Amino acid sequence: MRSAGARRGLWDRIEDLRLPSGPGGLRRLRLWGLLGACVFTIVAVLAWFTPALSVRNVEIDGLASVPEQQVREQLEIPSVSMLRIDTDRMAQQVASIPKVRTARVQRVFPSTVRVTVVERTPVLYFESPLGAHLLDAEGMEFAIEAAPIGVPKLVTDHPGGADPATRAAVAVLMTLPPTLNIQVGEVVARSISDISLNLQDGRTVLWGGASDAERKAQVVLPLLTREGTVFDVSSPNLVTVK
Repeated sequence: MRSAGARRGLWDRIEDLRLPSGPGGLRRLRLWGLLGACVFTIVAVLAWFTPALSVRNVEIDGLASVPEQQVREQLEIPSVSMLRIDTDRMAQQVASIPKVRTARVQRVFPSTVRVTVVERTPVLYFESPLGAHLLDAEGMEFAIEAAPIGVPKLVTDHPGGADPATRAAVAVLMTLPPTLNIQVGEVVARSISDISLNLQDGRTVLWGGASDAERKAQVVLPLLTREGTVFDVSSPNLVTVK
């Protein structure tokens, strides 16, 4: 059993841990605070400049058609601490690759940079003397190369990402029911309000413009079950078959 003197000694030590009072106690508290701030600053400076935290590994996810080496070249990772690399700048550089839709760069301590890429997917293409120009769902022209199987061809007077008729054709294609979308072999855009779909089996759907897309999508599939070669849903409340 502890003596009264031992208990008082323990109580005195507990009292010492309490927040100090008086001018002397406040000075000690400020001193400890200053010391803690100095230690934190030293640690932060060491972490900022130490080569021990430099990038040693790069992980790249989401690549299909973009070469990994091209992404690594765009990153331009400096030989500095992980804390000093500019992930936003590196993400912007990767996103500048035409086939890249979005890019995200993250630090994974202690020494890894992780890059997540979302590539552009072709939904239409148009021909020129240079080859097939691929367009994504935003109407962005991002590559000149052979179009993947199943991607419809665009026919219009002035194809390109800045052309209103091209953008209208892309918008129409993206509103089609999936079961119809996979049947489209060619999209003909004479204007933003005169767009037709040439199906792979030889039938034609006169779609009109991008307006009333939901209503057109509802009526087009039942209409295609009828006999005929030309199916007009440009006015969805008055459809016709020829």
